Amino acid sequence: MLPVYLETFGCQMNELDSELVQGQLSALGYRFVARPEDASVILYNTCSVREQAEQKAYSRIGVISARKRAGENLILGVIGCMAERDGLDLFRRHPQVDFMCGPGELDRLPQLIDNVRKSNAAQELEFAQPLALADRTALAGNRSRRSITLSAAEDNLENLDLSRAFDPDSSGGKRHSAYVRITRGCNKFCTYCVVPNTRGAEVHRPPDHIVDECKRLVDAGVIEITLLGQTVNHYRYQHGSAVTIDGREAPQVGPGLSAFRSSAASTGKRTTTFADLLRRIHEEVPALKRLRFITSYPRDFGDDILSVMRDSPRICRYLHAPAQSGSDRILKMMNRGYTVGEYLDFVNRALVMLPDLCLAGDFIVGFPTETDEDFEMTCALVKRLPFKNNFIFKYSPRPGTTAFDRLKDDVPEDVKRFRNNRLLAIQTDVSHATHKEWIGRQVEVLFDEVRTFERAKNAKSNASPITVMGKEIQSSSASSPAQTRLFQCIGRTAGDLIFALECKNEQEAILFVGKTALVEVSAASALLLTGGLSKALVFAE
Repeated sequence: MLPVYLETFGCQMNELDSELVQGQLSALGYRFVARPEDASVILYNTCSVREQAEQKAYSRIGVISARKRAGENLILGVIGCMAERDGLDLFRRHPQVDFMCGPGELDRLPQLIDNVRKSNAAQELEFAQPLALADRTALAGNRSRRSITLSAAEDNLENLDLSRAFDPDSSGGKRHSAYVRITRGCNKFCTYCVVPNTRGAEVHRPPDHIVDECKRLVDAGVIEITLLGQTVNHYRYQHGSAVTIDGREAPQVGPGLSAFRSSAASTGKRTTTFADLLRRIHEEVPALKRLRFITSYPRDFGDDILSVMRDSPRICRYLHAPAQSGSDRILKMMNRGYTVGEYLDFVNRALVMLPDLCLAGDFIVGFPTETDEDFEMTCALVKRLPFKNNFIFKYSPRPGTTAFDRLKDDVPEDVKRFRNNRLLAIQTDVSHATHKEWIGRQVEVLFDEVRTFERAKNAKSNASPITVMGKEIQSSSASSPAQTRLFQCIGRTAGDLIFALECKNEQEAILFVGKTALVEVSAASALLLTGGLSKALVFAE
């Protein structure tokens, strides 16, 4: 069994892609290892949305390239958005890369690895011919089979989702949670975003495939599923318009934006909308304890979706809906397709129908031509709404985007940094106020992991440093020679708020992982809720 190391950069889409790749290769006899030093095949699943993730990937590629130049017999593959965007230039920059595979061609990954293995074996016998470029690349830009509706119906990539083998004991995976893709690609063409070019047109999976996948995951022990799509609320499957040669429903390219300008919740049983899909999963997979989804597009988010969320107790009251800016002028330059007023209307409708809703989003500061006035509008929007958190980024030009080609990156780096830090500080205050609203309430928490930390004896609990999801969320107290080791189990509410439960020992903390429990919130910070078990403690089976 050939050992494989797979490292993932970027978003939840990439995490799911990596899980599917791991299942695909494991079924073929490959064995996955935790360290690149122990692998013969090294795969980097890359992201081009943020510069930091891309630079980290290039750094890793450079390290493995140096090992190959030093004589190590390794196979190095780059998959994902960076491979799709950079194309052949990646080979020129890093000739030690053996193959590339875009996110829309992952079904061809085993073939690419096998091609390189055979070529390497032939080289050892000294009669090898150079491996043809077509045998080293699988990029959507080189092929048209996924570019039209008929081709989408013939899309072998769907087989990756259909044949996934969920392993509840896989290293690094959460045993109880899983992602399920409902759409691939994007049709929005925001000027700063490379996703429409790297992941292609929006393709919607047949609803029966999605529901069946959810059922199989629950049978494997999953109690929380997150539906994934660049724009989940634009899911719309027209039955009968895409079928395979044997009459089965197949993936289909999504409709134009005009399909979402009607106020109708559904066009009938011949069409499955996102609201219909949510209702089906909730009703047809009753053992699923939590159903959530990301990412939501602020425009075209109908009341039909909110009604299903309101009437379905196991659908999480959580929306991740990026606003990106508080300036209508900047939103227009970003080609976001909505105004600040429309974003506010969307959030206000959601809060009226779902009073316990938790809201999160994304903002970009320093977009080309952004003025102080534009930025102040963004600050005002963050202050106005009860965001539990926002992912805040400095704008960085991404090759392959409209903004990269047409808009000068004219906001100085120090100004971007100042605006980024100021907006983070504002969001911290908003997050703190939002979290404090939960003090005194009982809430169900799904526990994810155990954290241990040292605390000075006689020191107050809230003075100790705790790292959750890579962030230090409490300030460290002065060092003391007398330390005690403490244990916490970290989990999330249905609204995606982080909760920490202090436990007596590690064994007790481990008991909570993968289960839900009713807790009572007694304290809150900007990033964390704390408290104890409710007297009416309930564990999920």
